[in-house]
Parts: sequence; C-alpha cells; structure tokens
Amino acid sequence: MKQTGFLFILLLFLVSCGTPKNQFQKGNYDAAIEHAVKRLMKHPDSKDDIDVLERSYKLANEQDREEIKYLKMEGKPENWDKILQHYLAMKHRQDVVRPVLPLKAGNRTVDFERKDYDKEIIEAQHKAAEYFFAHAQKLMNNGDKNSYRKAYEEFLKVKQYWGDYENIDQLIALSQYYGTSRVLVMVQNNTALKLSPKFTDDLLAIDPEKLNTDWVEYYVRNLDDSVKYDYQITVNLDNIVVSPDLQTEIDTMYKKKVEDGWEYVLDKNNNVMKDSLGHDIKVKKYKTLSCTLIKTFQRKDAHIDGNVEIYSLDPLKLLKKDPINADSHWEYWSARAVGDQEILPSQEKQLLARKKVIFPSDGDMIMRCSDGLREAIRRLLIQDRRYIY
Repeated sequence: MKQTGFLFILLLFLVSCGTPKNQFQKGNYDAAIEHAVKRLMKHPDSKDDIDVLERSYKLANEQDREEIKYLKMEGKPENWDKILQHYLAMKHRQDVVRPVLPLKAGNRTVDFERKDYDKEIIEAQHKAAEYFFAHAQKLMNNGDKNSYRKAYEEFLKVKQYWGDYENIDQLIALSQYYGTSRVLVMVQNNTALKLSPKFTDDLLAIDPEKLNTDWVEYYVRNLDDSVKYDYQITVNLDNIVVSPDLQTEIDTMYKKKVEDGWEYVLDKNNNVMKDSLGHDIKVKKYKTLSCTLIKTFQRKDAHIDGNVEIYSLDPLKLLKKDPINADSHWEYWSARAVGDQEILPSQEKQLLARKKVIFPSDGDMIMRCSDGLREAIRRLLIQDRRYIY
C-alpha cells in the first residue's frame, strides 16, 4: 500500500510539472502555450488555461520584440539570424493558438491580433544569408579543415534562406570537398617473403564506407594521384613464420579372441572322451586375431605479426601505433591398417577412409591468416577513429 501511495504522489508530481501554470511560472512561455492549447481543445471554457494562455502569449511576444529591438540596435550583421528566429517564433506562436481562438472567458472574448510577419522574415532571411555568405567566404580563406566545415554549414544556411544565391551550390560542394579528411590505408610488407596481390587485397577488404563519417573518407587504393590525403594508416607486416611440414605416426596393436570351430576332448590315451550318456565330448576352439593401426597426424602452422601505424601527413606525425597478429593452423588425421581390420573399433574403422594428403603450401598457410588479420585491422580502425577528424 505504501508503494502504491508513493507512485500516486509521484504521478501527481509529474502531471503538475507539465501543467500550463507550472510552465508559466518557470518562464517557459511557449511550453505553457502549447500545453494550454491542448487542454483548451478538450475544455475550451477552462478559465485557468485561458488565463495562462493569454498571459504567456503576451509575455512571449514581448520578449521576442524586445530582443529584436536590441539586436537591431546593436547593428551587427551576424545578429540577423537571431532576429530571423524571433520572427519565426512569433509566427509559429500564432499558428499554435489559431485552432482554439476566439475563447470565451466569462463575459469577455479572448482573441489575439494576427500579424503578418512575412515581410520581416524575408528581410531577415536575406540579410542573414548575406552575412553567412560573406562570413563563409572569409572562413574559406583560412585554409584549414575546421574553417571549411564551418563555411559548409553557413553556405547551407544561405541555401536555406536564399536558395538561388550566386554560385551557392558550387560553394557548398567546394567547402565540403576541402573540409573532408581523406585517409589512405595501405599494407607494407617488411618481411623477406613475397606476398601475393590477393593477400594484400584480402587484408584491405575492410569495407571503408562503413568507416566513413560526415567529414572523413577512407580509401584502400590510391586510384587518383591528384587526391591529397590527410592521414595514412600503414599496416606493417614485420614477421611471417611458417612451420615445416610436421608428420607423426602412431602405431596401435589391437587383439581379439574369437571362436574357431570346435574340437574333441581326448583322454590320456588320445581317445575321444564320452559324457555320461555316451556322447562324444566336444569343446569350442578359439583363435586370436590381431591388427596394427598406423595413424598419421599431419600439422602445419603459420604466424604473422606486425603493427598498424596512424600518421597525420601535414605535418608528418605518428599519432598511434598498435600491434597486430594472426595465426592459422592446419591438421589432418589419416590411418592404414595391417592385419584383420574387422576387429578395430568403429571409430578407428572410419579413420581408415581418410588417406594421407598433401600438405598445404606456405602460401596457402599465409593466406589462411588473412581473415584473422583483416578483422584485427578493422577492429583497430574503429577503435582509433578518434585520432582522425
């Protein structure tokens, strides 16, 4: 019961926090307006909600007008975007209250004069666009990634506020191009072994598009010499070891005693003995079968280790270095038998169907490492993305 009472009090508290009056008291006038409108659509004669709506609407508009007046008096061109937002807020506020107007509060009618803000909005949009266009061009002259990215955002605002502004689409594309960091991922073989192109291709099959962000692009091939890269990620292969072909034979002898017909029981004079009924006495005869199972175990291993280095290229600087490694293992069991195979356990009989095979080549063993090495590379690229921006 205590828990139920607590939940009820908590619910009342949460509901009261969202009431128009509560939002008004906090100075959240637009929130108070929206809450009041929702309630008045259900109960249009609620005097409390009408009162909160009326007072909130008046105060919110007064705040916007005073802020517009101040921003215009300041005379800063960068203020036009803020001025625009205040005009848009007043226009939106009119749209929010329209569905419930006019309202009856006792003997009086509550209505708000509808003002056309379109002229002011268009003027503010054009002046804000002019400011952002000029400021973005200045940012472009700085020649650094962050400035290009800020310029891109401001050119987008110009496009939003004044869609056909001069060369705006080209400038958006240009600022985006120069603001994007490009990363070349490459493999460096520092070993004495010659690796196949397929091995390198497998290591770099990391799906760079999944690593890309809004401002960073990854490349695994330098397809265009004119592209200027900002970062280089080098996968260094420093050590490759492939074991010799290892082969071990294990011999196991199996024996089994089986029936082999019967024979007469003879007395000391070599005469056939009789039982109490006069019948010849016979007993089972046994023989021992044997089989030697020769199991062959073949094994080969490969190991690759190296590191992944992340460099910024202008200026050249090592940002991060992480070790990587991968292994591949190959093993194979086969068997042959000498003797009577029928006495072998069923599991060993199945092994007889497997004949000794040719060992994989050193190149095959190295190739088998590519999956593990590629996953290690991908994991590091994701883990170290914070170094590239």
